[in-house]
Amino acid sequence: MLTREHIQELLQVVTDPVTGKSLVDLQLIRDIMVKEDRVSLSVVCLDPDDQNRMKLEQEVRDRLTEAGVQNIHIRLRDATDYERSLHRSGSDEADSSTQQEDKPKGHAAGLQGLPLLSEESGVHFIAIASGKGGVGKSTVTVNLAAALARKGKRVGLIDADIYGFSVPDMMGIEEGPQVEEGTIIPVERFGVKVMSMGFFIRENNPVIWRGPMLGKMLRQFFSDVGWGELDYMLLDLPPGTGDVALDVHQMLPGSKEIIVTTPHATAAFVAARAGSMALQTEHEVLGVVENMAYYECSSCGKRDYIFGRGGGARLAETLHTELLAQLPLGAPDNHVSEPDFSPSVYKAESATGVLFDELADRVILKCE
Repeated sequence: MLTREHIQELLQVVTDPVTGKSLVDLQLIRDIMVKEDRVSLSVVCLDPDDQNRMKLEQEVRDRLTEAGVQNIHIRLRDATDYERSLHRSGSDEADSSTQQEDKPKGHAAGLQGLPLLSEESGVHFIAIASGKGGVGKSTVTVNLAAALARKGKRVGLIDADIYGFSVPDMMGIEEGPQVEEGTIIPVERFGVKVMSMGFFIRENNPVIWRGPMLGKMLRQFFSDVGWGELDYMLLDLPPGTGDVALDVHQMLPGSKEIIVTTPHATAAFVAARAGSMALQTEHEVLGVVENMAYYECSSCGKRDYIFGRGGGARLAETLHTELLAQLPLGAPDNHVSEPDFSPSVYKAESATGVLFDELADRVILKCE
């Protein structure tokens, strides 16, 4: 059976028309997934010309077909301005490689810049919190991250819910991170760089650790992972106000926070504690996301407010912030047979996907 490494070897000879270098060496082939006889991957295109993009896609497809792959799914994505700047040809590129040699290795300075926790890194840290479990906090986190990536932002996501890690499964991630020169390279999915405790636990075993060990692992996610240059780092916090949430607030004094709740009065009441903790530690609360706000009938469009109404707005008022979004109760219309299947990430064209894109726009406006 083919592996991710085999796919990279097969595509090593495919070159980018702009730079003339291997797509694999430039890390422009991403999101490689192998399932039985099916291979899916993303190709980041530096050249916007449609004809060149089609030639590139066909060459990738031909290489995989020659290796016996029958079911191939290729997604083409335009490079962001930043990605294009990374791959400038000529003297600029040589200067860039010289500068890289002078930078420390094996540090979350990313592979290309300042340390992630440095004030000069320019990264917007956003912690996603809730007062209790079961309100869809992780669903909001992964979909907001994917929506920000669709907007062309460079996004990292840390699954800081170390006891209840779920992000890899929710995003349909099956491979683990790689290690290059002592630096852990996060897994990329839907344009989001992901790191989770779930990558290091076998067979879904429970994590039986005390608070100080959790804090150490979280700090390693910042210091030992090669995140590269990021615009946003999202952290999926465990519910409540325990050790991990406190560690995050201490490590990231400039972090902002989004509070997730349901419309139910009790859920909003409990969520207020998480918001109060953020305020007491002088973290800005960007706003409240009300999840499971209503159920919309697929045939008639009628909305039923199963968990009541108004909880999110009351919580926002209590925390002196705003209600950023009201999301419906439901699940993505994804099918296991799809090459880019994930249990919890909504497609951009779906109704809920549009709501998450609107949420991403509001977050960008408030942060930038």
